[in-house]
Amino acid sequence: MRFYIIAGEKSGDLHASNLVNALKKEYPTATFRGFGGDLMENNGVELAKHYRETAFMGFFEVVQNLGTIRKLISFCKKDILEFKPDAVIFVDYPGFNLRIAKYLRNFYTKNSSIKTPKLFYYISPKLWAWNQSRAKQIKRNIDYMFSILPFEIEFYKQFNFDRITYVGNPLFDSIDNFNPNNQFLIENNLKVKDDELDDNSNQKIIALLAGSRKQEVKSLLPVMIEVVNKFKAKTDSINYKFVLAGVSSLDESLYDEAKANGIDVIFEQTYDLLSHADAAIVASGTATLETALFQIPQVVIYKVNAITYQIAKLVIKVKWVSLVNLIANKEIVKELLQHDANVSTISQELELLLDTKSERYNFMTKEYSKLKNQIQTEGVSIRTAQKIKEILG
Repeated sequence: MRFYIIAGEKSGDLHASNLVNALKKEYPTATFRGFGGDLMENNGVELAKHYRETAFMGFFEVVQNLGTIRKLISFCKKDILEFKPDAVIFVDYPGFNLRIAKYLRNFYTKNSSIKTPKLFYYISPKLWAWNQSRAKQIKRNIDYMFSILPFEIEFYKQFNFDRITYVGNPLFDSIDNFNPNNQFLIENNLKVKDDELDDNSNQKIIALLAGSRKQEVKSLLPVMIEVVNKFKAKTDSINYKFVLAGVSSLDESLYDEAKANGIDVIFEQTYDLLSHADAAIVASGTATLETALFQIPQVVIYKVNAITYQIAKLVIKVKWVSLVNLIANKEIVKELLQHDANVSTISQELELLLDTKSERYNFMTKEYSKLKNQIQTEGVSIRTAQKIKEILG
């Protein structure tokens, strides 16, 4: 069996790698190729392209890189046809994947003598947020959809698309597979040195999750640094330790300014960081849900190009941008977007989150527990792989 998998950013790479492992149990001799990252490659996927070459975000940024994107799409079409897969699995990343799916459906329809692969979508694009008409493309071009958000089933019913299953949220698989490093604080010099303070009782670790794309880091890191400097100037007895979760696939120089301002930068140890954090400042995205599942109080921030933001305000149809609030269908975490994501508002919210007696802190942690019970599932990757095998026959 031959599988071609396309994931265009870090979280997609994570979930695709877990799915690959599950598919290997169903098809021990299967061959895997596709677009993805280090995790997919480490789990046996031959990478045609790494996501560091494909991760473009925002309307303005996409327009700036149209030439590169067209070349990547052209390359991907050719690569799939040459690979001759039995199945193509699209993982989120809709701007790219929906174009590839349309091309493949049209190509194999016109060339019926060629064996047609099944076209699967794992992790539905967030069509319910904006440009909902793209659901018609899903219905026309995708053989089967695997959803990770329970409300998506009802959304697709509006378009009479029923080839869809809610398999649960794969973050639970990732967190279940996580083995905490007991020496994390020591190895990264994050532990208070004084023997009398060995319990770190006067230290607060604040995780900074600035995103996995270059544009996100460049946009969000400056305001995070302002917050860090404001807290460093405080005169209370707390030692505020700000730790930035770095992404190894990005140019390390992106983090130079953070290091120059006394921020510890660690790479590819986000779950260990969240295991020890007292609070977090998080870029909107998958990381918001991961942070919630680790029961860490957070403030969500996001900034994009001004043109991108104005367009987004016109087309986005949901009240919230973070997965935590979207799934709960109410505000659990504070979202500070664009001009609201400034040093004053972020610092004010962070103060509340660091106070374990505050109403804000207690409300958020209680709601986290409800959220977890609402979506908790196990064996998502295995269940998805088994359904894929059932469909393939």
